[in-house]
Amino acid sequence: MPERVGTLPSLAELNAHPHVRFNPLRGEWIQVSPHRTARPWQGQVERSSETDPPRYDPDCYLCPGNGRAGGKKNPPYATTFVFDNDFPALLPSTPSFEWREGGLLMARAQPGICRVVCFSPRHDLTIARMEREALRGVVDVWVDEARALGAKDEIGYVQIFENRGAAMGASNPHPHGQIWATASVPNEPSREQQAFHEYRGSSGACLLCDYLQVELSAAERHVCENGSFVAVVPFWGVWPFETLVLSRRHVADLAALNEAERNDLADLLKRLTTRYDNLFETPFPYSMGFHQRPADGGAHEEWHLHAHFFPPLLRSATVRKFMVGFEMLGTPQRDLTPEDAAARLRGLSEVHYRERR
Repeated sequence: MPERVGTLPSLAELNAHPHVRFNPLRGEWIQVSPHRTARPWQGQVERSSETDPPRYDPDCYLCPGNGRAGGKKNPPYATTFVFDNDFPALLPSTPSFEWREGGLLMARAQPGICRVVCFSPRHDLTIARMEREALRGVVDVWVDEARALGAKDEIGYVQIFENRGAAMGASNPHPHGQIWATASVPNEPSREQQAFHEYRGSSGACLLCDYLQVELSAAERHVCENGSFVAVVPFWGVWPFETLVLSRRHVADLAALNEAERNDLADLLKRLTTRYDNLFETPFPYSMGFHQRPADGGAHEEWHLHAHFFPPLLRSATVRKFMVGFEMLGTPQRDLTPEDAAARLRGLSEVHYRERR
């Protein structure tokens, strides 16, 4: 019989709450959010040639003054706007529980908080087309939200990310990102923390500080840089035009950035995403997210702040990279070398293609 710890009496009730399930084959946890099936999907299709969307869309649930789910209404915001996700994958009210059946089936509660960050009131903009001053405001919101959410006793990690384009699951083109604050550390940052810890233990140094020096010396895979940040196509990258954004200074999280570094982060994000759009002269889809130290109160001096960009486009606005066949069952594979990808991105203009028309 299943062993149940906490308030959930049955598997059926387990399936009514956000939780994580353990995969013993991979030694990792899988997020399950059964209540999210009711969330909206606007259903737009990514196209290789698009006209500019309107500055304001009366049917967009993220535009200022418009209605959202449950009768909520957006304020007439003029810069950024943050709100609790109307269809969150995580709920702070999730009851505490563990569920086991034998030694192989195991699940546990995963309470948390999901928020949406509207980058701009304008429906027609993207990070690439926003002004640097406005992007600095977005960086400040990320810092403030990460600090506030991470200070909560029930939160163990704050994941800030943006899905851009329907190809990456973003059903609404309005410029926005998300923040998921979880009780436990998710798989990917957990793996990175282990790597940071092991490298520091064996070398006494920071893994990404040392890696950044390798890339700066090689000058083969770097894309763009400024005084505080460097964007490179990682030597081990899987996605065709994957990039890694690294802080030059060894800082563990966004909250540690000073004023100049916040400005430089906004600058580099604009320059990098402009290059992405210019690559095939199309609004370029990607998933982007920051990895930073856990929110458990520890110093975590081994951590080095960085961001990942995972874009699926391969050779055009319609030819994409998917993980299939051997990549799903064996090892990830790529045709375009990281050096070639970096050279193509590096050689692109930082003037957006729509501004050159």
